[in-house]
Parts: sequence; C-alpha cells; structure tokens
Amino acid sequence: MSPLPFFGAFLARRRRRQRAASVVARLFREPNEADVLWLSDAAAGGDTDHARWELRYARRALGLIAAQRDALDDVTASDIAAAIADAFAIDPKVSPAHRPLAERQFNDRVTTYREALQSRGGTIGPDDKLGRMLLAFASDSARTAGTPLARAIRLMDAYLDEAGEALRDTYGGAPALPDDRKPSEAMPTP
Repeated sequence: MSPLPFFGAFLARRRRRQRAASVVARLFREPNEADVLWLSDAAAGGDTDHARWELRYARRALGLIAAQRDALDDVTASDIAAAIADAFAIDPKVSPAHRPLAERQFNDRVTTYREALQSRGGTIGPDDKLGRMLLAFASDSARTAGTPLARAIRLMDAYLDEAGEALRDTYGGAPALPDDRKPSEAMPTP
C-alpha cells in the first residue's frame, strides 16, 4: 500500500522547515565578543548592546540574502525567511513589546544590505558598501571610512561566507552546473 499523497507532502514540508530551522540556528548565534567590543569602540560610541544588535542583524540579514541569492529554488529562501520570523517571535533577547521594532530594524538592514550587494558602478564596490553600512547602522555619526572599514568589510564577508556554508551543509552542497549553460537552462522543464 502506498502512502497517501498528503502525508508525503506533509513530510516534505516538515523536512524543509527542519532544514531552514537548522540554518537559522546558525544565523542566530551570538556574535563574537571581540567583534562586539571592536564595533562598540569603532562606531557605537562604547555602546556594546547596540554593537551586539547590529552584528546580530547583520549575520541574520546576510543569511537571508544568501538564501535568496544562492539557493537552488525560491522555496528555500521562503523557508529561511519564515524560520527567521519564527525565531524572532520567540527570541528571549527581545521583549514582546519590542518585537515589532526589532523586525522593522531587521527588515531595514536586509533592504540596505541587499541594495549594497546589488549596486554596480562607481568607485565603491559592494563589499566596501556592506562594511560602510554596518558602520553607519552602528554609529550616530556618518563616519564610515578609515581604519574600522577594513575590519567591517572582512566581518561582513565572513558573515556571508558563514551563511553560504550553512546553506551548503544543510541543503546538500553547492550546485554543480555545467560551465557552458545558464542556471535556468540546467533546471528540468515541466
């Protein structure tokens, strides 16, 4: 006797949710304390709580962007977004009264970081823009250049790399596409 079709669909949805939750658990790790102290000194005027939140937002936002950009299908990015929303809803570091604010701030970071990654042209590249945006979000002033910028760029690159690694580990590695074909051509046609 074959299993009922809806049961197979239920199991598939459950597996997708578990995979997304696994990725999001990695995105919700606390930032390295040395990075918090650095950002606090470099941009946040000594406010370690603000610096810690900016690093949390950055890791999570770049994780969602990586899923949207690098996943083999749209469902993965949707699953990651839903898992992030679920994690925010129960995050013990955010009081229930402040959850809407935290979600708005997170969405602002996602939008800004995505725009930084997608922008082309000019004298400042996407990596540089990401670093500047991290410093700007962490700072009350507009100072985003100078010594802290190089470390901000490295940190944001590391967060993007971590997100990609979490996706590959959870979803079965990197896609193998033929060199002579576009990704859209490699997908099976219905």
